[in-house]
Amino acid sequence: MQVWNEYQQKNKDRFLNELLDLLRIPSVSASSAHKQDMITCAEAVKQRLLEAGADKAEIFPTEGHPVVYGEKITDPSRPTVLVYGHYDVQPPDPLNLWKSGPFDPEIRDGKIYARGSCDDKGQFYMHVKALETMVKTDSLFTNIKFIIEGEEEIGSPNLARFVSSNKSLLSADVILISDTAMISMDTPSIDTGVRGLSYIEIEVTGPNRDLHSGVYGGAVANPITMLAKMIASCHDENNHITIPGFYDNVIAATPEERKLMAEAPFDEEAYKKDLGVNALWGEKGYTTNERTGIRPTLELNGIWGGYTGEGAKTVLPAKAHAKISARLVPNQSAADITAKLLRYFREIAPPGITVKAEEHHGGEPYITPIDSPAYRAAAKAIETTFGKSPIPVRGGGSIPICSLFEQELGIKIVFMGFGLDSDNLHSPNEKFDLFNFYKGIETIPYFHKYFAEQK
Repeated sequence: MQVWNEYQQKNKDRFLNELLDLLRIPSVSASSAHKQDMITCAEAVKQRLLEAGADKAEIFPTEGHPVVYGEKITDPSRPTVLVYGHYDVQPPDPLNLWKSGPFDPEIRDGKIYARGSCDDKGQFYMHVKALETMVKTDSLFTNIKFIIEGEEEIGSPNLARFVSSNKSLLSADVILISDTAMISMDTPSIDTGVRGLSYIEIEVTGPNRDLHSGVYGGAVANPITMLAKMIASCHDENNHITIPGFYDNVIAATPEERKLMAEAPFDEEAYKKDLGVNALWGEKGYTTNERTGIRPTLELNGIWGGYTGEGAKTVLPAKAHAKISARLVPNQSAADITAKLLRYFREIAPPGITVKAEEHHGGEPYITPIDSPAYRAAAKAIETTFGKSPIPVRGGGSIPICSLFEQELGIKIVFMGFGLDSDNLHSPNEKFDLFNFYKGIETIPYFHKYFAEQK
């Protein structure tokens, strides 16, 4: 609608400056040192919702970080859209690899570089500015509710209790999430699902103290060596995961689904060049897009032990540690896979060491139907602003709360992500294109319009 475009063009610089202010708040949920920053960010989100035209916005404390709720109710007879996002961000480490400060946003080559720029501050803020656009132009066709949490990056451990205790407050006709990506701005897409997550930590202990590697090397099991062998045993020669029972409940994609995925454009050479690798790796018998969308995976996220300081220290360490995560596909259970991972590492411990294996967090996989009114509204909105119909794809990431939302609220989720897989999520130099940010603000109002028309 012309009135939307005119309002957005007139206020685009302010929209951006407000986002940059949010990005300056180091809302790292995983670090207790940032507890006050989390509160500061929640308060900022609440204020922005009110300024955008929300009838009310409120901060709800939890046992962890607070949840921000806001709403704009135009007419109870109209459909209600519940927008979900998160204001917490990943730790910025390693800091030395950032070209500019992770919480000192910088615009270079038309991109916003900062932690949280795409995941998820930049993306949820598109919805706040879309709300403002519709309210200020008196063209809001739905009721809108917001739930912006502060613990997504640590598995949303306290959101389940909040949702189950506030079903009436959160009642809606659909949940709209922008925490996913598109294939590209030239080839728009909609994620039809996200993978689940199982995350564990392993501690391997050998001797009761660090030892001289000359005096004791060759006589005592080295925890780092043993841990490396244990981890290496998790994949076979075809990069197939060897954890007993890991694939038991996996529902294989049909030939029709795989054919549809193959229609998405993929340039392998460009993919390798972007990542700086000379070859790709993965489960034999599947394409790269299938490996990152419809197949479960097991990855080592961190490993440490012994001496890692400057210079040399000939030590046989007493302990070694690793963080390991599995991405899960539909019909796999996070609790089941976590139990299998923990049991596997405990049972394969070789003589001379002990293993302590513990769960961090997890989440269930989620699939959304592509024949629902909400999905059709999202596809039509994207086609309106991009001039192309979006391709349905499976997302490789995880949003732990999705299955719980449907279970507790009885409604489906639609993903409308405007990020890119190349936006360095969880990595140094995270970015979000200005084009994508503004395109999201332009597109989201059309979703509300078309969803209201279908309902």
